[in-house]
Order: sequence, then structure tokens, then C-alpha cells
Amino acid sequence: MRSLAIVLLVSVLLAGVSSALAQDSTETAPPPKPCSAPEYRQFDFWLGTWDVWWESGDTIARGSNHVTEQLGKCVIQEDFSAFGSPPFNGHSVSVWNPQSGQWRQTWVDNSGGYLDFTGGWKDGKMILSREYTRNDSLLMQRMVFYNISQDTLDWKWEGSRDNGETWNVLWHINYERR
Repeated sequence: MRSLAIVLLVSVLLAGVSSALAQDSTETAPPPKPCSAPEYRQFDFWLGTWDVWWESGDTIARGSNHVTEQLGKCVIQEDFSAFGSPPFNGHSVSVWNPQSGQWRQTWVDNSGGYLDFTGGWKDGKMILSREYTRNDSLLMQRMVFYNISQDTLDWKWEGSRDNGETWNVLWHINYERR
């Protein structure tokens, strides 16, 4: 009887070990950390504090732009300030959308502006664009980040009235890392 009890006990222990081993071999690796895919790092060039300047008529206008990672490195947040009278201030948030394979950016500012963009890398440039209708005409706008180096970059705000066949530069900002 005693040997039967030992055999049963050993059988139960072996079954438990066998079950644990089987479970360990079927478990998958832990899911990847959110926002860890390489695409989430495509806007890293823009992170930091920047002095910005652009031509405004016959003068040089100036401002600053502070760009940070937020929410576990899942969101790129921009805080833009143009010095002058009246001052122009805006904020944007940008996120990589793996379902669409594009970046999405939402911009708001102190003039009541709200703009939404999509896009990504093309020909060595980060390009985010949008379409909208005014007076029954389709218009397009885009931002182009280019000439990107460690401490400088160029940014253009462009518009198109011919479905993107041609683009007119509406605002060119020069960035220099502070």
C-alpha cells in the first residue's frame, strides 16, 4: 500500500512537471514594447529645442520650436512660438499609425487653426500633407522637412491648386538647434 502511495505521488509530481514543461514550451515571447518599431523613431531628427527664422517681407522673423517625446515615446509633441506682434503659437502631436503605415499629425494654434496631416518619408524628406475643399475647389497643403542634419534642417509649408502637380512655397523656416 505504501509503495502504491509513493507511485501515485511520483505520478502526480511527474504529471505536474510535464504539464509545466509543456506550458512553458507553448508560451510565446512577451509582446513587444509599445511604439518600439523602427518607424516610431523616424521623427527623432526633430526632437530638441530649436531657434527658427524665416524671411518676412524685408525682415527676418524669429521664433522657437521645442519638440519632445511623450507618452512612452509614442507621441512627438511640438510647441512652436513665433516672436512678434501679435505672437503666433501652435502645438502639434504626431504619431505613427502602423495600420495605415503613415504618420499622422494634428496642429492647433492661437488663431483657432486646426489642421490634420498624414505622410512619411519619401526621397530623403519627411512629407506630411492634407487635402481640403474651399469654394468647391480641391486644395492641398504639405509640410516638407529636408536638408536634415544633426543641428539644422529646413521646413517648407507648400500649397497646390492642381492636385499636387505643382507646389508653391508659402513659408520656409530655417531650423538651428539651440
